[in-house]
Amino acid sequence: EATALGIIGLKEEQQLEVWLTNADGSHRLIRTYSFTAYSGELGPKLKEGDLQIPEGIYEIEYLNPQSSYHLSIKLDYPNAFDRARAAEVERTQLGGDIFIHGRAVTIGCIPIGDEAIEDLFVMVAQIGKSKVTAIIAPRDFRQGLEAPEIDSVDWEGELYEIVSSAMEPFVIALDQR
Repeated sequence: EATALGIIGLKEEQQLEVWLTNADGSHRLIRTYSFTAYSGELGPKLKEGDLQIPEGIYEIEYLNPQSSYHLSIKLDYPNAFDRARAAEVERTQLGGDIFIHGRAVTIGCIPIGDEAIEDLFVMVAQIGKSKVTAIIAPRDFRQGLEAPEIDSVDWEGELYEIVSSAMEPFVIALDQR
């Protein structure tokens, strides 16, 4: 019996993985979707209009069946971590309205196409948005890849430690690739 869903967005690989968490705490990869478009570069979202896909651990705010991008799933960017790092340097206008959505265009969101968003939208609706966690990483740290150094911030090490730790339980067996 599935108790939760984990969504892992990998920016460099342009992949979105969907994992079931079972009652015993084990995880099973059930879907992988390719991004249908991409904007920005590796590194966290810092301000409105920077075209960046955020990086971090996000909850689902709501499902939007009326989206102009077919269907969409709203992430809670900026989260507490994002707001705290911005407050340290009095950075404002962090942006928002970050979604996983359909179609094949983006300015900082994760588009996965109409068929894929229909599939994911139903899964999230069925399990309940409160039981879904989205981890967005610059690259797949589970592969032993180095964290990127981001010139515009001095806290990327802390961010990538949080993201890498959150990804650890979601191990891909070689036969699942």
